[in-house]
Amino acid sequence: MTDFSALRGQFPILDQTIHGHPLIYLDSAATAQKPEVVIDAESDFYRSINAGVHRGAHELAARSTMAFEHARASVAALVGADTREGQEEIVVTAGATAGLNLLATAFGNASLGRGGEEARRFALKPGDGIVVSQAEHHSVLLPFQELAARTGASLSWFSLTPDGRIRTDMADEVITERTKIVAIAHVANTTGAVTDIAPVVRRAHEVGAIVVLDACQSVPHLPVDFHAMGVDFAVWSAHKMYGPTGVGFLYGRRDLLEALPPASFGGSMVELAWMDKPAQYMEPPARFEAGTQPVAQVVAAGVAADWMRSVGMDEIARHERSITHELLKLADVDGIRILGPRDEDHRIGTVAFEVEGVHPHDVGQYLDSQGIAIRVGHHCAQPVHRHFGVVASNRASTGVYNTVDEAQALVDAVHGVRPFFGA
Repeated sequence: MTDFSALRGQFPILDQTIHGHPLIYLDSAATAQKPEVVIDAESDFYRSINAGVHRGAHELAARSTMAFEHARASVAALVGADTREGQEEIVVTAGATAGLNLLATAFGNASLGRGGEEARRFALKPGDGIVVSQAEHHSVLLPFQELAARTGASLSWFSLTPDGRIRTDMADEVITERTKIVAIAHVANTTGAVTDIAPVVRRAHEVGAIVVLDACQSVPHLPVDFHAMGVDFAVWSAHKMYGPTGVGFLYGRRDLLEALPPASFGGSMVELAWMDKPAQYMEPPARFEAGTQPVAQVVAAGVAADWMRSVGMDEIARHERSITHELLKLADVDGIRILGPRDEDHRIGTVAFEVEGVHPHDVGQYLDSQGIAIRVGHHCAQPVHRHFGVVASNRASTGVYNTVDEAQALVDAVHGVRPFFGA
């Protein structure tokens, strides 16, 4: 059993007071704090290795390349992707948003005939369909909404249950013979609900559609294996999995990455370039990694992946489940409505809630005055808020460093919100 109280001591930022109170950080769905080993990995890279990757013959360049590719393998091992040389399935991006835009742009390029015969499986035309859900983060919704507008494809979506779960039981109805892409969240960033992916993957593959998974809120909190899940592509961010900002990852089945045309162009992604004929692009993942990579951050993200595996993803999920149990007691507070499932099954410790008669920004400032950090606003997911009849909410979200006592402190503090504001 992991000693999570001792593990908490690995996060130096938590050892401080806010407005005279010990910091209680409940905003990991936005960005997670970093253990000392990750912070040290990034700074140590700059101290001892710093050099470009894949483009130098000197010793520092060789060390940098080795550290970069070791990090790629570490991240791949965390999510069940292939780590064999020449079969890599992890592409480095600038974040999950960048990964989703990479895919939408590449699919659009294929629709213009780029990539040749192999890329035709990604091409869209008028009458084709793209499916998302009403619970999606804007970083999923908007790139594929724009792709539909550029190609003439139609955009449709899964609706939600009253408590905000994606209606994947309607997969046979929502995903049709004209569907080419299904982009969906594994865990919704507002409700914390875990999506039942199996019927989506089954139906999508029946009709030959590509499944794109937003795994931003699942990779840090749950054991995931993209091969076992059968998804075609997945994206997530390093900064939510205890790694640095400015880095994300795109998983793609190797055969699909080999067929996918590039989305950005420049150095390090081209094998041969000429003035008078089209370039010959490199094999993946290099094909999708144009320009200078954020090597120090990738190396630190690899350390974060190794650190998470050393803790144990099953252990992390178990620990956070106990905290979720306490957070859901918010539903027992007078005037509080949870926006999402009120049961603990098939959800993570991300709990959005409404305080009757008090604006979320006021709630957030009241809690901050007591040293409690939560998220307020629409969390880049406006359609799901409209589903609940609100424009914004408060969101508490857990990480490995949180405790049951902290969850209880939040609930106790929320008891005081409405009386304080006279609601």
